[in-house]
Amino acid sequence: MPGAQEFGAELTDFRRRVDELRTARASLPSQERLSLLDAALFELQHVVDVLWPRYDELTAASRSPGGGRADPQEQQLLRALFQRLPVPAVLLDRDTVVRRMNFAATQLFHTRAGYATGRPLAASLRRDGQAALRSQVAAVARGEGDRSLTVRLSQPSADGEVRVTLAALRPPGEPHPAVLAAFQPGVIGGPAGEGTAGARRPESRPDLAEVTRHAELLDLADDMATALLRVALAGGGPEAVLARTAEVLHGRFADWVIADLAPESGPGAPRRVVALGPRDAVGDRTASLAEQDPADCPLVVDALSDGVSALRVSPADADAFGRDATGAPILVREEVTSLLCIPLRASATEPVRGALTLFRTGGRGAFEMAEAGVADRISRHVALAMPRTAPRAPAPGA
Repeated sequence: MPGAQEFGAELTDFRRRVDELRTARASLPSQERLSLLDAALFELQHVVDVLWPRYDELTAASRSPGGGRADPQEQQLLRALFQRLPVPAVLLDRDTVVRRMNFAATQLFHTRAGYATGRPLAASLRRDGQAALRSQVAAVARGEGDRSLTVRLSQPSADGEVRVTLAALRPPGEPHPAVLAAFQPGVIGGPAGEGTAGARRPESRPDLAEVTRHAELLDLADDMATALLRVALAGGGPEAVLARTAEVLHGRFADWVIADLAPESGPGAPRRVVALGPRDAVGDRTASLAEQDPADCPLVVDALSDGVSALRVSPADADAFGRDATGAPILVREEVTSLLCIPLRASATEPVRGALTLFRTGGRGAFEMAEAGVADRISRHVALAMPRTAPRAPAPGA
């Protein structure tokens, strides 16, 4: 439903056009004023078809409970309460995309609220719980009643099962309901109210594996910054930056690292710069990815054209990264269990310089949201290190 501000702008434009018609009518001779009749009728039809229905919608919204303008102080209080809740809470849309996440939830999912916003929460769950969460959230959003279910987080360090309770909310001034998800970490399995459900395990000490993983991510970010600075000092071009980036990430962070370069300016096609895979990915497997046209990879196209990043655990779309020469989906052939596809740009207002795609395969743990956040920050550093033009050749004798 259009907001009051949009309706006001539309009404202002209409009044301007009416004034222009009145001015034209006054300046024309009487025998030529009939030429303005069609334009006047068109504007009247615009009122009937567009402006009046929008006015009815705004009026109905203002009369419905909660449809009026909320007190700014009341909204500020509600935001503060949401953020300070001791229970992890996430506001979702019907597709499990995160709209808001409180501080306790950022600790549970090991991510930043700003990074999680706009990304599907189901990707942070283990494969057996993703479809269940999406189904239950959609049912709550359709008005089929509140409910709860047990899921498991994808992080290897997650302790036991997590009970999530879903409730429908109707945000003021919005046409579609949202879903509030409250998580109870450390809850022993079983429906609420049965057996030992609701009992919590004793609070554990800091997980050594989690601390180690955090230190590894810091080391990765530090090594990447060092590598990018060395390439910049050596005067390398965008291809050199992407090649060095792939070398740092390959193996220690992902089994496959694929880098694509966007056209510098104007029309042009993206091109693949590097594709590094596991040691056993020799011959046609590596060559087929290195020679693949990035335009045949939907994830890469979205990253380059719209700046859309993707985190997929157990990717449902087998064709998301295209097919090889034999017609086999790349994700199926390489047994990809999770992937990251991130646009390379310095900021949201800067153009996309390229795309970085990371695969994990086989029994390796899936990408966590915390790891995706680190990869997102690395992508900005890579974009900053990529020169805008090809490096200048050194002068003779230099």
